[in-house]
Amino acid sequence: MRIRHLIAVSSALALAAGAALAADDTKNLEKLSKFQLTGTSMDIPTIPQEGKKAENIRAFLRHVKLPQGFKIDLFAIVPDARHMAVGNNVGTVFVGTRKSKVYAATDRDMDREADEVKEFAPSLRMNVPNGPCMSPDGFLFIAEHNRVLVYPAAEFFYETPDVAAFVVVDQGQLVPVEEESFNHGARTCAIGPDNKLYITLGQPHNVTPAEKVELYRKVGLGGIIRMERDGTKREVVATGIRNSVGLAFNPANGQLWFTDNQVDGMGDDIPPGEINRITATGQHFGFPWYGGGKTRTTEFQNSEPPADAVFPEVEMDAHAADLGMTFYTGRTFPEKYRGGIFSAQHGSWNRTTPVGARVMFTPLKEDGSAGKTEVFADGWLDESTGEYRGRPVDVKTYLDGSLLVSDDKAGAIYRISYSN
Repeated sequence: MRIRHLIAVSSALALAAGAALAADDTKNLEKLSKFQLTGTSMDIPTIPQEGKKAENIRAFLRHVKLPQGFKIDLFAIVPDARHMAVGNNVGTVFVGTRKSKVYAATDRDMDREADEVKEFAPSLRMNVPNGPCMSPDGFLFIAEHNRVLVYPAAEFFYETPDVAAFVVVDQGQLVPVEEESFNHGARTCAIGPDNKLYITLGQPHNVTPAEKVELYRKVGLGGIIRMERDGTKREVVATGIRNSVGLAFNPANGQLWFTDNQVDGMGDDIPPGEINRITATGQHFGFPWYGGGKTRTTEFQNSEPPADAVFPEVEMDAHAADLGMTFYTGRTFPEKYRGGIFSAQHGSWNRTTPVGARVMFTPLKEDGSAGKTEVFADGWLDESTGEYRGRPVDVKTYLDGSLLVSDDKAGAIYRISYSN
């Protein structure tokens, strides 16, 4: 009885502490939306950029293989580094995590290495702020697990703990609260050529239960949604997606592309991962009838799949975990890479022989469709031991035309540059 009593007391205290933190967060957000001080310490926590950790990362980067003329360097040490948003002017890189913090990495002396990495908006309490994205006019959006906030003029305000912030989607309104899950809850976002906000919403199951399919279709779980930048006029853009953790617009024609992680437990070599292209609003990309590519799932093998299911532009290695992607918009890489897709493979967790942990490149044909995908950078996987030295998550074109790669295993951002 005493043990049960202690458990009950501990649970009550935890709930009370959580409620208090939530109340503080609400108060602080209200103050920030009115450009008021929250009283948060001006001593913002920073991350050391030199020392043994930096030395170790630089050492294993010697294993990374790249095409001739390219080199890779450490840009910043950023704990749990996930998806990135590159600022438009200062060049600060805002880095999300699957935990509770967002970081701002700044190269102040222009040597193409961040000399300061600090917490962004520490006066707010965030929950899986995995997905930051930057608008062309300098508004930083951060898609959390079940909330979206916008930080106007983030590059101006980020120097202090109090950053102007406003609600786009209130807590508990991005997905139904009863469908919240620790599984597939990392969101990503992008601003489209229509100036609307697009967000990927991974559904929480390996294979969606049949009784959930219609609900998820309506709310956009297992899909991509869009809305005005103030959160109004929400609509579902695409469905039939298992867990997309990367999207980008082709600047040449405005079409939206996205990666998708496919069904586990079907074997080492099936189903394939995916890179997809949306050519019309409302398209269905096959899940859960298809586990990846044209591979049917066991759970839905006796159910008729959508007749208009769209199959992937690119089939990637099974279980390589394709995550972030970007269209290369720089001018410093050779012509071959300009306008093409760089994408990050996080690496398999449930394959007999590990695969992935690399950066891929996919060129585009004249008609806008995908060409043949190739490995661009690899070596983060030690094939002799099966151990990951690092696990790439996201890729972004930096202001100088180099390519940034985030890594949540090493807790770092790398910079890939080219010189002939």
